[in-house]
Amino acid sequence: MEFLRNLPQMDLMRSERMTFVQLIIPVESAHRAISYLGQLGLLQFRDLNDDKSPFQRTFVNQVKRCAEMSRKLRFFKDQIHKAGLLPSPHPASQPDIDIEELEVQLMEHEHELIEMNGNSDKLRQTYNELLEFKMVLQKASEFLVSSKSNGTVRETEMVENVFSTTDYNDTSSLLEQEMLPGPAIQSGVRFISGIICKSKVLTFERMLFRATRGNMFFNQAVADDQILDPSSNEMVEKTVFVVFFSGEQARTKILKICDAFGANCYPVPEDISRRMQITQEVASRLSELETTLDAGLRHRDKALTSIGFNLSKWMNMVKREKAVYDTLNMLNFDVTKKCLVGEGWCPIFAKSKIQETLQRATFDSNSQVGIIFHAMDAVESPPTYFRTNHFTSPFQEIVDAYGVANYQEANPAVYTIITFPFLFAVMFGDWGHGICLLLGALVLIARERKLGSQKLGSFMEMLFGGRYVLLLMSIFSIYCGLLYNEFFSVPFHIFGKSAYGCRDSSCSNAGTVGLLKVGDTYPFGVDPSWRGSRTELPFLNSLKMKMSILLGVVQMNLGIILSYFNAVFFGNSLDIKYQFVPQMIFLNSLFGYLSLLIVVKWCTGSQADLYHVMIYMFLSPFEDLRDNKLFWGQSVLQVILLLCAVVAVPWMLFPKPFILKRLHTERFQGRSYGLLGTSDMHNIDDEPDSARHHQHEEFNFSEVFVHQMIHSIEFVLGAVSNTASYLRLWALRYIPFFNFYLLFWRSIIILYFKSFFLMLLLSMMLQFGSL
Repeated sequence: MEFLRNLPQMDLMRSERMTFVQLIIPVESAHRAISYLGQLGLLQFRDLNDDKSPFQRTFVNQVKRCAEMSRKLRFFKDQIHKAGLLPSPHPASQPDIDIEELEVQLMEHEHELIEMNGNSDKLRQTYNELLEFKMVLQKASEFLVSSKSNGTVRETEMVENVFSTTDYNDTSSLLEQEMLPGPAIQSGVRFISGIICKSKVLTFERMLFRATRGNMFFNQAVADDQILDPSSNEMVEKTVFVVFFSGEQARTKILKICDAFGANCYPVPEDISRRMQITQEVASRLSELETTLDAGLRHRDKALTSIGFNLSKWMNMVKREKAVYDTLNMLNFDVTKKCLVGEGWCPIFAKSKIQETLQRATFDSNSQVGIIFHAMDAVESPPTYFRTNHFTSPFQEIVDAYGVANYQEANPAVYTIITFPFLFAVMFGDWGHGICLLLGALVLIARERKLGSQKLGSFMEMLFGGRYVLLLMSIFSIYCGLLYNEFFSVPFHIFGKSAYGCRDSSCSNAGTVGLLKVGDTYPFGVDPSWRGSRTELPFLNSLKMKMSILLGVVQMNLGIILSYFNAVFFGNSLDIKYQFVPQMIFLNSLFGYLSLLIVVKWCTGSQADLYHVMIYMFLSPFEDLRDNKLFWGQSVLQVILLLCAVVAVPWMLFPKPFILKRLHTERFQGRSYGLLGTSDMHNIDDEPDSARHHQHEEFNFSEVFVHQMIHSIEFVLGAVSNTASYLRLWALRYIPFFNFYLLFWRSIIILYFKSFFLMLLLSMMLQFGSL
């Protein structure tokens, strides 16, 4: 025992010992000191301004500035993604800048990008309108030429267009022409040309027909190219239309309907030479706009690329700056308003590192006054801190997801490093799948440095964070797969010959004839001869169910034993007498006894029905076991164990609350009386903020009793449900995976190899035949 006490303490076995400290920091070195402490990551500050809202704190303006810079950086990131560029994972090597210079740079970059986006949007809109105009001119010309060839225009006076050719001004923009009607001729036929989304054509035509009561002629043709929709920013198909009509009232209705459906109308002259001239002008302007747009996009991409080189660096810088000011908002000014006072928790081993960091901050900030750092007494319970590394951190996160251990309690993560991947392997055990999982884990570990510096997706980040968990899972899966003798659910003779053989030389089917043991026991794992036999399912199911129960009972006992070590460490004898002892008695009187029966049955080869034994242990404890008897004195032992389990429940429930009440009464009896004016009294104003919250609270017996009752009931029910839950290791492992992969092996793998070798044989025969 003396040797064990002198052993060095493991970092993971219990959380680090913490101390409560106070810092008095001059204002001129406060920012640098908090920044250095944040990089060190070994000090947890208490919020001394928890009674104030975020907008009432000292450094609220600085936090708002950081939030505004974060908004601009998110805007840059969205623009980079929209442009199809990728931000550089490695920031450019540029000299460091302070936050004020960064704020000015971000403001300039944002203004530049907004201006370029505005110009690009205007040019793009003009380009789309000209492209639509060009399509309308081409398609409408076909309609007009067709109508003239039929003689309809010569016979009637329809040569008047709603958009008169005299309305087109050479000096103005093509798309800024006013849609003014030409001279109205009551007997003439007019037309309106334009373009609309293809999905709206049918509804548009139906609405025109109803509005004009059928007094119109609608021609349409699908546009040759897709056009960018400014609302959805997607390429859409559009249709060019020409509506022939008669009358001023019909013209007004048609224009309103076009506006309601979002159709763009464009003037098409009647004169062929004029149309050709306008078409050439439109094509020329489109070519100029394409050149201008390309130059603008290149300039914009160049600006975004330069931003992308520093984007990750700037984002980290702003996040760090915001975290610094959020921490400064947790500090208070002293009476002189020249120093900031902070309180927090740090590990005892880190005190020297923190002092060195504060001295470096004082030197770098050229402060004439040093930072005061000293330990204090605290009433609050210290926080829990575990030192972890790349290997242990994912296991610690798994444990913390269920609950964080109290200060200095035994850390279950130490045991989870083995138990978690091993129990997974019990369910997953297949050394074929284990090898695949091992290769994936080794790839992640081999590329650890490269992947660690990249921005990964949510799923890939989860896999990379658990790379060492996957490594242990794969190793244990290979081990359990060798125990089960399963390679993609198919057994192999890896460790020698089977112990079973046929009855005679004519034996060919083990499933119908049966086998006899003719050799030594298979040296490792399940004998491959069990696969395919009539007793395969009963044997393997029984083996894996019983093994799951044994593992579950062992792990539950481990958890109770950890509570014993916690009670010994904290010197809590009540938890040992009225929690550890009755819990061990209850668990092992029932499920420990079941585990004993499983081991005895395996060792003796008995045919006893354990279901019958356990059920009638409760229903008829004094009944003779007959054929289900495994050893002498089993009936008497079952009665004793059942009585122990029954006694353990009130043992857990009743004594502890009453003893706690008696101890509390004895401890605080007479504490309300004392001498006034003695030298032992302290001024409340001189006490630290953390000690002012300490007040004597009255012992609430009902609350303690209800709490103890909940824990007792939870343990009793949990012992039953957890034992049943461990059967899922067998159920999830065997029922779906075995049948699926057996079918997969027989129907796909074997069939594939047969067809592969058949094709190989045929190809070889053809090659030899050609020779």
